[in-house]
Amino acid sequence: MKKIQLFAWLLLATTSAATLSACTDGFEEMNVNPNQNPNVLPETLLAPALTDLVKRNMDRARRITNELMQVHVTRNDGDAIHRYVIRPSEADYMWTGWYTQLTDFRDMYRSAQGVNSPTFMAIARICEVWTVSLITDTFGDVPYTQATAGREGILQPPFDKQEDIYRDLFTKLEEANELLKANTNLTPDQSQLDPLYQGNALKWRKFGNSLYLRLLMRVSNRTDAIANGMSPQDKLRDMVNTNATAYPLIASNEESAIMRWTGTAPYQSPFQTWRTADFSSFSSMSEFFINNLTEWNDPRLPKWATVSNGTYEGIPSGYDPTQMQAAKSTYPATLMTEPLLGNILNYPEVQLLLAEAALRGWISGSAQTYYETGTRAGITLWGYTVPTNYFTNSDLKWEPGSNPERQLDQIHLQKYYALFFTDFQQWFEYRRTGHPVLPIGSGVRNNGRMPARINYPVYVQSLNQQSYQAAIADQGPDDINTKVWWQN
Repeated sequence: MKKIQLFAWLLLATTSAATLSACTDGFEEMNVNPNQNPNVLPETLLAPALTDLVKRNMDRARRITNELMQVHVTRNDGDAIHRYVIRPSEADYMWTGWYTQLTDFRDMYRSAQGVNSPTFMAIARICEVWTVSLITDTFGDVPYTQATAGREGILQPPFDKQEDIYRDLFTKLEEANELLKANTNLTPDQSQLDPLYQGNALKWRKFGNSLYLRLLMRVSNRTDAIANGMSPQDKLRDMVNTNATAYPLIASNEESAIMRWTGTAPYQSPFQTWRTADFSSFSSMSEFFINNLTEWNDPRLPKWATVSNGTYEGIPSGYDPTQMQAAKSTYPATLMTEPLLGNILNYPEVQLLLAEAALRGWISGSAQTYYETGTRAGITLWGYTVPTNYFTNSDLKWEPGSNPERQLDQIHLQKYYALFFTDFQQWFEYRRTGHPVLPIGSGVRNNGRMPARINYPVYVQSLNQQSYQAAIADQGPDDINTKVWWQN
């Protein structure tokens, strides 16, 4: 009987993520199971789903992204993620959690339709797109159209092609932008249950369009007409130049989409209950991460790293396992409750996305201005003042006539720090652009190749075998080196 129950649970996790909505400590009275209450209100789903998703993203940012992208380095003598070794079991946690919350956001959209709330419909669409983008950018082709239809009896959904998924994501972001044009804020009671923007419709609209910008840049290696009948490049120009007033973007640090943890349940960082030793004692910051900030005299360094031997020191990422490294600078314990670690999409990222688009000639405007604005905002977001003569440093100074690859690396290096602890975004951007240029240690596996994706969960391979086989026949082998559509 226990084996049958386990099989049923895994099958539902693969398709509709579960028949129960996600529930987070502190939300017991707030969160209502849509399977039990057909009149569930959309606001009862928003906060639990958002907080659970951000917490999962932070957890895996620390475990996977920060290792792959040389923020920190686990000190051990065996296979490790910083050596480009990703075990198949790593897929399960994110797949199950993301699909659980996708179910909630789709339920939220339907309930918003039922109570005739265009603002909540738009919020649900934005959150759905954000969630799906994480899923498909991590795995490639995935169940999408019928992914949460377990309650309708679809327990083995087909995998949609990433190109088709992106086309629909852009359609939904257009819908959200249109719905929010009325600028109807949530009611005071509803606003209390919106931990991101407290019911402000314009800020949600700016977040949705900034997400649109991020995803257009994500697929900018393609020239297909997938964004409202336009190529990604043409749509970027339409949003930023031709019809800028119709697509407002995040325009300040204060408008950034950040789950600012208060420290009071349920709005607590996932690391708040960890032991300090578990958070920081088994890894050290990387040389790459530390040395750049030291060279620039960057004021964020003491916020992000501890002092070692009277200074800030990192260890080489991908070091040979026979050359065990001594502990050096680590994460400060204060980061365990840091409100800004709940980042989803911030103003510095928006400006640096625009810098790249301008550099490539897809939008008009000064790449240098966008770059310097984004760099400054990355510092001021953390409450610091930009040092005098910061941009006179040879690494930071923008030279209009310099090699475009150098300029791209400058942009993406600043974005790398702007995306500190932001789910898998550093890794996604590296896969798209190859920037910032990372040193490759002598102990790196996988022939020195950065993983291009994460494999599908093992239980999906067995419980949805026919759809799984069709997906790998189309996309390629289910391993970490198969590139997804936007990389090809």
